[in-house]
Amino acid sequence: MVDQSTVIRRANFCSLGLTLLGCVAFSLAAAPTFAEEDSTAITIYSSAKPGAVPPEIYQPGRRAAYANAANLIQMIPGYAIIKQERDVTLAQGRSAIRFSDVASQIDPTTVTFLSLTDGPGTSVLEQNFEFDLVSTAKLMQRFIDKQVTIEQAQGDSISTYTGKLLSTAGGVVLQRDDGGVQVINGYSNVLFPELPGGLITKPTLVWDVAATRGGNHRTRVTYETKGIAWWTDYNIIFSPGANANSGVLDIGAWVSIINQTGATYEDAKLKLIAGDVNRAPQPQQRVYAAEMSLSRSRGKRMNATGFEEKTFFEYHLYTLGRATTLPNNSTKQIELFPTARNVPCEKVLVYYGQPRGMFGHYGQAMTDRNFGLQSNKKVDIYLRFKNEKEIGMGMPLPAGRIRVSQQDKADGSLEFIGEDIIGHTPKNEEVLIRMGSAFDVVGERRQVDFKVDSRRNTMEETIEIKIRNHKDEPVKVLAKENLYRWTNWQILDSSHKYEKQDARTIHFPVTIKPDGEVTIEYKVKYTW
Repeated sequence: MVDQSTVIRRANFCSLGLTLLGCVAFSLAAAPTFAEEDSTAITIYSSAKPGAVPPEIYQPGRRAAYANAANLIQMIPGYAIIKQERDVTLAQGRSAIRFSDVASQIDPTTVTFLSLTDGPGTSVLEQNFEFDLVSTAKLMQRFIDKQVTIEQAQGDSISTYTGKLLSTAGGVVLQRDDGGVQVINGYSNVLFPELPGGLITKPTLVWDVAATRGGNHRTRVTYETKGIAWWTDYNIIFSPGANANSGVLDIGAWVSIINQTGATYEDAKLKLIAGDVNRAPQPQQRVYAAEMSLSRSRGKRMNATGFEEKTFFEYHLYTLGRATTLPNNSTKQIELFPTARNVPCEKVLVYYGQPRGMFGHYGQAMTDRNFGLQSNKKVDIYLRFKNEKEIGMGMPLPAGRIRVSQQDKADGSLEFIGEDIIGHTPKNEEVLIRMGSAFDVVGERRQVDFKVDSRRNTMEETIEIKIRNHKDEPVKVLAKENLYRWTNWQILDSSHKYEKQDARTIHFPVTIKPDGEVTIEYKVKYTW
């Protein structure tokens, strides 16, 4: 704690020259106000989309390239509610209480102060957030027209100059006691007689409190701060199975928390809430919450010192079974659950021959025969598994980025093979991971026939799809088709069985032999 009346004895500048940039060293007197058994709870809300946190935020080398660090803090897509409990001594009647170790990114409009010992008899008359922090430039500015002492290193000796500070532009300008004016270019130290009123060394919350009962009070301070966020990263190792469309997964999950609030939160117990939490005035804004609390929750034990999980309101709560510290200007990673091993999965190959993102719901039938005929040759790869207990999973999965690797048996190294993003996934729901495009399986789509009858408001189109497998083993492929020309359609003829997925999507599941080819042809009729 730093008392307002603390006197600054000396300002030591780290660099010489014409600038006023440098380090300032202070000799400060501590004011022990609070008991040792202080506790902190923090609830972190993150509006970050999974996998969308810019690397500049948590990579110091990239941060240095930014001229304004405050802009980086604004990039951190989250905020936190801080709750701190401390013992303080209040005088009977009116007294001032100061908290000087709060986050620099605090929102002062959210601050509350409460006496847990005597709430009805203790009231806050005024509260202030003081953030005019001491700095080299501010000290020099505050001492214009006041006396200071300048020390200048000259070889092994130090020259000292004392006088009234007239200016700091283009060098330090002093008016000596004899009336002369002296310009000093380059200095090693500046000595100030005191700390000017209003300048403080840390962001400080100040309360004017009226108490009917004097003595020790247990108090709680709550406020909101920016500059903090959390997200989930999943690391998966894929092992091929007995055939081209099967395999197993080792699934691990880590929580990443970035803290650039300006404060360190020590020895707290961490909770994570996963879910889509709404916050006005932006309805349906996706946020995730992480809470540090002294309470223990009852739930499914995932790890002796790791997280326990349970439902909480309409969300899911993960409680860390050990204390943890979030240092300022740091990114911390904590294992969300132990690695789930040998989780069965299916490798799904999907051929979608139509141009991606081209088709929507149009206000009229699309009778142009050339519309949507561009052909995509790539076959997409997905890994699919069900998040159920029977296969080693069965825990709610917070939204996050999934990175997948596979072991190269030649040297045992893990090689990256793809990544995707998943949303919040409850237990017993399917997880689908898009990996990329297949090298040895390709597709081809073309229009075989098309005709329109304008008098009867009908049109018929025949589509041919070819999928070739250049592997030395059979593969299963889903050929996906969007019936985009109009909402009313009917399949008149089809070479293969199809599955209707929704009002405008059908799937043709086919198996292709090694070095083989399958040709799918169907005829569809549209009416309007």
